[in-house]
Amino acid sequence: MSSDNALSTAIALLRSARYAVALTGAGISTHSGIPDFRSPQSGLWQQHNPAEVASLYGFRHNPKRFYDWIRPLAHIILAAEPNAAHLALAQMEAHGHLRSVITQNIDLLHTRAGSQTVHEIHGHLRTVTCIHCFREFPAQPHIHAYLQTGETPLCPDCGHALKPNVILFGEQLPTHALTAARREAQRCDVMLVAGSSLEVYPAADLPVIARRHGAALIFVNLAATALDSLATVVIHGDVVDVLPRLAEALEGSSA
Repeated sequence: MSSDNALSTAIALLRSARYAVALTGAGISTHSGIPDFRSPQSGLWQQHNPAEVASLYGFRHNPKRFYDWIRPLAHIILAAEPNAAHLALAQMEAHGHLRSVITQNIDLLHTRAGSQTVHEIHGHLRTVTCIHCFREFPAQPHIHAYLQTGETPLCPDCGHALKPNVILFGEQLPTHALTAARREAQRCDVMLVAGSSLEVYPAADLPVIARRHGAALIFVNLAATALDSLATVVIHGDVVDVLPRLAEALEGSSA
């Protein structure tokens, strides 16, 4: 299928969808300056063992090591702005062509772009939780103070380390978000997968669930994935180019 035919087919599927949802991964945020953890160019996994610095066990034993590792990324995320791909998905939702976004990203950019229903299955940087007394606090003041001082954020009540509510290795995914994501996968008749390598589970199971329940799958990625054979349409292109074209075509059809 040519790229033009693939785009036309994707537009037709989304236009006729009763309940379309999107699944996004790190590739949708790279144009906002946020690196893909698994890219050799990012360097995030190059100097440290992720199982040590980004695991729940590692955090409990040495939270400072985690914060020293995450500090450059935190600077990048806080400075990032939603890009054209995020805005396109929000536009699709606003015009009734998309019901929700399921994301593997922790950067909050979908919400900032205007998406109303976002299921963050790998957590987020909106809040932090004390690893001792389990009290939850807004993340912004603690993270900003850390970026200024380099001192590990501590619980104001008990003095133990505060952990961002992102999912670390060895930690269970948030039950509410994962349950909602699976429900959306079962319910949708079209799933738009954008910027995800589909290598991380259980997120990679969601298109399989959707397909098993009869949904059409639209994949928009720069590179092929192991699940491309399941897709109704595969578009090998940049999400910041393809998603705005989809949104513009759909907006024109609903005018």
